[in-house]
Amino acid sequence: MADSSSFGSGWEVFVIFRLFVHDQNEDTYLIPQDAMGNERRFHGLKLEWGFDQFIPLKEFNDASNGYLVGDTCIFGAEVFVKERNIVKGECLSMKKFTSASPYKYVWKIKNFSNLEAKSYESEVFVAGDQKWKIELCPKGYGVASGSHISMYLKLADLSTITRGFKIYVHFTLRIRNQVQSIHNHYKTSVWFRTSIDNWGWHEFIELSYLNKAGNGFLVNDVCIVEAEVSVLGISEAL
Repeated sequence: MADSSSFGSGWEVFVIFRLFVHDQNEDTYLIPQDAMGNERRFHGLKLEWGFDQFIPLKEFNDASNGYLVGDTCIFGAEVFVKERNIVKGECLSMKKFTSASPYKYVWKIKNFSNLEAKSYESEVFVAGDQKWKIELCPKGYGVASGSHISMYLKLADLSTITRGFKIYVHFTLRIRNQVQSIHNHYKTSVWFRTSIDNWGWHEFIELSYLNKAGNGFLVNDVCIVEAEVSVLGISEAL
């Protein structure tokens, strides 16, 4: 249980869950037998359940078994929650990192030094069947106002997002260095939903550093912004 701060005293949550590790050779999953359908009770004094001996290290490290391939492993969980006899649940669909290849969008901004509005938005692009756009604040936003560029990834169409619908996204935002290959970028993984429809960085890059001649981020008053977006999972309330 990652966060119980919103629960009142005496809370308890009854959970049926399965933990598994992916066999990348056979495209199957290893699931411990005692994880099949057993109900577990979480409460203030018991915040975690699991398995001390999930899989032997020797078996896990043997690449022929498919659990650790190219120094990469894939773990997962299926969780059904029953809280105080009120059934709550969600359907979670996760994609393997290998199949959730990122969509790359390039935004070329001309006459950058003449941008006067507080924020600008890119054209809409589609990644993982969802519509996205980049929001850029050329003079910064909030605590970064006047000192940095602020930049965010945004859901472009909230009309398709219902309450309880969440999108798990891994994304990178980047300002290209047009002279060298030392780009300025940040990346993260986050759940998007109706209440959190954008995510990014207030202090993406210092204005003085961006504007300095020879640094390569502004060439002929052109700034090149990129987004790489991978949708790794979709969760819908039942």
